[in-house]
Amino acid sequence: MAAADGIRWLAVLLAALAATAAWGEDTLTLGREGNRCAEDAACFNRIHPQIPMAARAAPGQTILFRTRNAGDAQLDPASSYEDPRPGPPPFPGAVHPLTGPVYIEGGEPGDVLAVTILDIAPGAFGFSLIGGIGFVSDQVAGPARALWRLDRREATSPDIPRVRIPNASFPGIIATLPSVERHARILARENALAAYGGAVSPPNPVNAVPAALCGPEGARTDECLRTAPPREHGGNLDIRYLGVGATIYLPCQIAGCGLALGDAHFAQGDGEVSGTAIEMDADITVTTRLIKNGPALARGPHFEGPARLLDIPSRRFYATTGFPLKRAGEVPPDMVYLESTRVAGLENLSKDISLAARNALLEMIDYMANNHGLTRQQAYMVASIAVDLRIGQVVDAPNVAVAAILPLDIFDPR
Repeated sequence: MAAADGIRWLAVLLAALAATAAWGEDTLTLGREGNRCAEDAACFNRIHPQIPMAARAAPGQTILFRTRNAGDAQLDPASSYEDPRPGPPPFPGAVHPLTGPVYIEGGEPGDVLAVTILDIAPGAFGFSLIGGIGFVSDQVAGPARALWRLDRREATSPDIPRVRIPNASFPGIIATLPSVERHARILARENALAAYGGAVSPPNPVNAVPAALCGPEGARTDECLRTAPPREHGGNLDIRYLGVGATIYLPCQIAGCGLALGDAHFAQGDGEVSGTAIEMDADITVTTRLIKNGPALARGPHFEGPARLLDIPSRRFYATTGFPLKRAGEVPPDMVYLESTRVAGLENLSKDISLAARNALLEMIDYMANNHGLTRQQAYMVASIAVDLRIGQVVDAPNVAVAAILPLDIFDPR
């Protein structure tokens, strides 16, 4: 192990130990009771302002969220548990189980809730897969899946041999509950987008928790938002910089704010391009602070943290680039719903970040397949957990530039 890697690992370990020593007997612990979300009073997988609070905590109190993996599945291959839900995980409608919500005492609409992440203890196993929502799953199709063994230091998988992924854990979802008014606006705008064929996950009662509110016979079945997209109140941000030491600022829109966490990731590249990171169960320890007259957060949450969270876990990298170029006659998948009569005939789109990112990613998948002994499916999953898609510039019309950055130290020497 290189000296720099050893110092980084030691710093993370010491920070975790220091945080642990500071926790007192007043720590609130909740979540991961039973075998699945429906058996856990502190678990839910839909968004609605009427989700009942699972616990109460004072600002400054330590809270330990025992979270479930995104698929709400049993990951231990030795487990004898037989899940009653049909089909292999992730089960339809079961993504994402969240732990909470927690009522933060004194929290009022208009406040800002600051949440600082003190520690993340990974579970023993994690999974990655190629999903239908993947960024280039039209070019590199599944199914493909990898099971990872995890510890505080790294992840390894027999399904993608000779690759070691350093621990860079973070919660994919941190959220407060939306107000009645905000919830209604979100529901209306997403329904309008769905009516035009846009990519939206509409309300769905299958495997919804809490069932009394959101299930097939629930009181608000058609109003319960899915957890897939992030929104103004937080949610599925999937921002890898929200690791230990980071503080996120969330809007408090209801009494008590309703703090919830879930979708823990052991590692993820900027983009989560195959549709998953290394998905895991985790124990996530946080503390909170209420801010009166804080930032408006009108467009989304803010966050801050130590600069080490911005690093790539490697001494060297390899990068590919992409521009908004395509073949004549091709319509990028995310633009099909617009039914534009002009897009198909063009070979160059103006300042299209999404198309530039697709091209950078496809180049990186080809690079890993050609140079690191991976299949294209394996390379796609590695890109999802380790490759960062980064914007180079957005002003040099028509060709904005995106880079795909691969940390080379994840590969074992041959």
